[in-house]
Amino acid sequence: MTKTAFSTRRTDPYGPPAAHRRLLAEEPIAQLEWTERGGDVWTVAKYEDVRAMLGNTSFSSDRSHPLHPGHMAYNPRSHPGRIIEMDPPAHAAQRGRVMGEFTVKKISAMRPRIEEIVNQSIDAMLASGNSGDFVELLALPVPSMVIADLLNVPESDYAFFQEKAGIFADGLENMEKRQQASSDIVDYIATLVDARIAAPGDDVLSRQLAAGAPREEAIGLGHLLLIAGHETTSNMISLAVMTLLDKPELRQQLAEQPELIPGAVEELLRYFTIAETGGLRLAVEDIELRGVTIPSGSVVAALTNTANRDPDVFPEPDRIDFTRGARNHVAFGFGPHQCLGQNVARLELVVVLEILFTRLPELALAVPVSELPLKEYSNFGIHTMPVAW
Repeated sequence: MTKTAFSTRRTDPYGPPAAHRRLLAEEPIAQLEWTERGGDVWTVAKYEDVRAMLGNTSFSSDRSHPLHPGHMAYNPRSHPGRIIEMDPPAHAAQRGRVMGEFTVKKISAMRPRIEEIVNQSIDAMLASGNSGDFVELLALPVPSMVIADLLNVPESDYAFFQEKAGIFADGLENMEKRQQASSDIVDYIATLVDARIAAPGDDVLSRQLAAGAPREEAIGLGHLLLIAGHETTSNMISLAVMTLLDKPELRQQLAEQPELIPGAVEELLRYFTIAETGGLRLAVEDIELRGVTIPSGSVVAALTNTANRDPDVFPEPDRIDFTRGARNHVAFGFGPHQCLGQNVARLELVVVLEILFTRLPELALAVPVSELPLKEYSNFGIHTMPVAW
C-alpha cells in the first residue's frame, strides 16, 4: 500500500478535496501521512465502511488517552459530561441520562423561540444598514442564542456568551486564543451549574442535576452543548444561505415549494458535511475493515464527506437535489456517538430558510463565492460572508 499525504484543505466550498475523492474511488481504506497534525492516519472513505467504523466502539472516542488524535483538545475540567469524548460504559450511562432533552417532540416545542431569535437577528441586520458579514450578523448569533436558551443564560451575559462562542468557532488558526476561550466557557458554565445547584430552574442543567448528574458532569455537558452545537450549526447556516444566493434556481424552487425546505436541509447537510472528518478515533485493538487490518494504536478518520458522496448510496452525489430524500446521510455521524443535538440543528436551519428570504428578498452575496475564506480544519465552513440587502 502506497503511503501518500493526507490533508483537509479545500479550494472549493462545494466539494471535498480532490485527494479525498481519490480515496473514495481508488483506496477506500488507506494509511496516509497527515502532515498537518503529524504522524500517520488511516482513512475510511466509503459510506458502508464509515458506518461500520463509527458503530464499532473498538475505535475509541476517549480523548483522555494520550494517543487519541483529539487529545490536544482534552481538558480534564470539562471531560466529565463531554460524552463525545467517552467510551462505554460511562458514555452509555451519561448519554441515556440526557437523551430525553433532545427528542423531536421536545425540540419542536422550541420553534416559536427559535423563530423569535431569527427575527431578532434580522431586525438587527436591518437596523445596522444595508450590508455586512452574514456570519457575524446571523449565522453565529442564532445557534449561540438557542444554546443560551437551553442553558437559561441570563440576558445580561449574552454578550460574553456570544463573544466566547465566536472565538471558539473562528478556527484553529489561533489555538492559544481558542483554548483560552474554551477555558473561559468552562469557568462560566461552572457558575451556571453552581447557581442551579443552589436554585434549580427549568433548564437542561437543572434537570440533569436533578437526575443525578454530578457537578463536574453538568459542567462538561454545558461546555459540550456550546462547543459542539454552535460552530457546526453556524457553519451550516452560512453554507446553506451561500448556496441559495449563488444558485438562484434553488432559491426559487424553495420559494415556490416551501414544503421542500425540510428535505432541502437534509440534502444540504449531506452535501456539505460540516464535520467532514467527523469520526477521529483511536483503534484500541487490531480491526479489519474491507479485508484490511488496521493495527491497534492507529489514528483513524472516518471521511464522512466522501461517505456522503458515495455514488453507491447517493446517485449523482455532486448534484444538489432537494427531493432526494437524503436523511440517511452521515453528516451527524452514526452509531453511539451520533450527534445528540441533531434535531436542534435541523430546526434552526429550517426556520432560517423559512424566514430569511421572506424578510430579506434582496439579500445577495457582495463578493463571488470564490473569494470567501474557507475554514481549513476538521469542521468545514467559511470565516466571513459579505452580503448586501
